[in-house]
Amino acid sequence: MRIVSALACACLAALATGPAAAQSVADFYKGLQVNLLIVGAAGGGYDIDGRLVSRHIGKRIPGQPRVVAQNLPGAGGIRLANTLYNTSPQDGSHIGLLMNTAAMLQAIGAQGIQYDAAKFGWLGSLSPAVDTMAVWHTEGIASVEDATKKPSIAAATGKGANSTFIPAAMNELLGTKFKIVMGYLGGAEMNLALERGEAGARGTSWSSWTTTAPDWIRDRKIVLLGYAGPKPKDMPDGVPSLIDLAKSEDDKSIMRIVFSGAEFGRPFAVGPGVPPARAQALRAAFVAMMKDAEFLAEAAQLKVEVDPVSGDHLQDVAVKLVATPPHLAARAKALVE
Repeated sequence: MRIVSALACACLAALATGPAAAQSVADFYKGLQVNLLIVGAAGGGYDIDGRLVSRHIGKRIPGQPRVVAQNLPGAGGIRLANTLYNTSPQDGSHIGLLMNTAAMLQAIGAQGIQYDAAKFGWLGSLSPAVDTMAVWHTEGIASVEDATKKPSIAAATGKGANSTFIPAAMNELLGTKFKIVMGYLGGAEMNLALERGEAGARGTSWSSWTTTAPDWIRDRKIVLLGYAGPKPKDMPDGVPSLIDLAKSEDDKSIMRIVFSGAEFGRPFAVGPGVPPARAQALRAAFVAMMKDAEFLAEAAQLKVEVDPVSGDHLQDVAVKLVATPPHLAARAKALVE
């Protein structure tokens, strides 16, 4: 009798989940369009990375789906993270290139957060990110010390974006005098503001400078005041670490939280409800793409650094950040918001 009951239960379970369980990962993706949502507007560093991945990852996913890149800017990256977590289908048909501050923003209790960064299915990142602060060459500012004496307008997108919190952290912890003007759509628009003279400074990643304005570095049109994260091999000598410039250990700890996006680089993820087999297939496809000769050739042509960060590592960092002690989170929040 118990055997019959057990068999009956097994049959009912199979009927309830049979079609989904029977469909292989390759069957699901064959002929499917996968949408790769990119934080930020067209033309910026995130856009370059996202579209590069969209052109190559599809052939590494079982079933070889068509991957289409779509920009979804707004709210310093929070809009996209909320969309991927709550609105996008949780079936593996949507991948998000998230702002690297997504976990940090949740950790400090930023407004508008409707996701749990520890529950995203992190796929990986092309490389770590290094945050930088730079001023236009005509500003007459050559160092952080100069920036403590002379004000400069810093172009920014919105609350939570590195273009906003880099100068904000420097103002609070290092004494600089940046006037932060938000409302720019993305990197391309902020760069144009520098060229036009409507802004004199911009905080962004090192890879954003090297991919969107390498001639500015070569021709010294921007002056790098400092960086946070692992110093890139191609960064000019003499640029100081912003964390090292902080005066107290507490200030250094706050800076490490604020600049934790360096660990994430430009991270790719899927929503929390994606079936584990599909999430794992996407993660494996991301890893395989990093070794693909055609991908590496185009990355080199675009001057996109490839120094892979694993999805497992991003998952670990997200979990730790979400568990940030309240007293540190409060101080970091004051800088970010």
